[in-house]
Amino acid sequence: MSQKLLYIETLGCAMNVRDSEHIIAELTEKDNYTLTTSPKDADLIIINTCSVREKPVQKLFSEIGVFKKLKKDGAKIGVCGCTASHLGEEIIKKAPAVNFVLGARNISKIKSAVAKDKSVEIDIGYDDSSYLFGEYRQDGAKALINISIGCDKECAYCIVPQTRGDEVSIPMELIMQEAKKAVDKGIKEVILLGQNVNNYGKNFKDKNINFTTLLREISKIDGLERIRFTSPHPLHADDEFIEEFAKNQKICKNMHFPLQAGSSKVLKDMRRGYTKEWFLAKAAKIRELCPEATISTDIIVGFPGESDEEFLETMEVVQSVGFEFMYSFGYSSRPLTKAADMPDQLDEEIKKLRLLTLQSTQMKIQDEAHKRQLGKVEKILVEGKDGDVYFGKTGSGYGVKLTSKEELLGKIVEVKITSAGRHALGGELV
Repeated sequence: MSQKLLYIETLGCAMNVRDSEHIIAELTEKDNYTLTTSPKDADLIIINTCSVREKPVQKLFSEIGVFKKLKKDGAKIGVCGCTASHLGEEIIKKAPAVNFVLGARNISKIKSAVAKDKSVEIDIGYDDSSYLFGEYRQDGAKALINISIGCDKECAYCIVPQTRGDEVSIPMELIMQEAKKAVDKGIKEVILLGQNVNNYGKNFKDKNINFTTLLREISKIDGLERIRFTSPHPLHADDEFIEEFAKNQKICKNMHFPLQAGSSKVLKDMRRGYTKEWFLAKAAKIRELCPEATISTDIIVGFPGESDEEFLETMEVVQSVGFEFMYSFGYSSRPLTKAADMPDQLDEEIKKLRLLTLQSTQMKIQDEAHKRQLGKVEKILVEGKDGDVYFGKTGSGYGVKLTSKEELLGKIVEVKITSAGRHALGGELV
């Protein structure tokens, strides 16, 4: 049987990246495909999509148009992921060049989806949490590992529960098995993925198994040097979890802690389940128990009904906590969400102005945080290179560039921080 070529484009989050790795593993191990970087040569082109904001959805259809023009005769186009889940057969109606649609909760069905023309598999109730995917990782230094799929939260702005279904935790023995296999192949760092990672274990009969338990067990793996995770939910950040984060030497000291808004009124409208005071108390606990930790966050400005005063509350929280890193966005209305039907939708210009105000303040905070790293000696995991320039991250999440004639890729090295750029630190080997 002649080998077929697979090209895959991934849009969106780390969970999508891991889903793409699962797709590649299934097709290369079970359906005679080989990965290619050239869509023109591919027999199968897959776009793995995101639908958290409107822009990636728009990009999907422009990409389908591009691939339709350049693909070779007989090549198939497939759409997978979150946009596949929520648009389903509408994708094929709007873009007949698409041969199949496979939702984010149905990745294990990829082989059968490819085989059946115009297949649409988008069951968000499907449970493949115990499915054993094949082994494929695009990164030789760190491993993405799903610990749960889906989300039970009902945040008013978020489409994820409608695209990834109810939250289900993956059995701990499968996670441990996957982590050990990765370490045996030379992986130094694992990144645990879930919509609400610190809600892990919620569907287990054994209530002694939770996220803190999982962190403790994974940290016992010989040869594993670093553990990261994303994203914990502030509502489930109990003392046991924060204490484990602070004292466990293998856990990297960056806490991604999504605020979303600094006003308790807006948080209630968003259905986040906590108040501004709750968030500030948890952030203070992290700072107290782990002073070396960085805290990163997500913020949405311009949520329906957000007043000028409520936006200023967000600015106050940002300055009070001093987030070292931030992902910030203007509110984007998504179908199938409660917020899409709320009154008092804000004008785009107001959102843009608020976002600009937030980001300019955040840049100052970030610049100061970068300057405080000068002179420190840090360990970084070297993740990438461009010629003699290498790139890696400190345990607390700062990006560092350094120049070396040595081969450093995949190694953990000690670096002295010598310069503080806006987007990355500069360093030299110690």
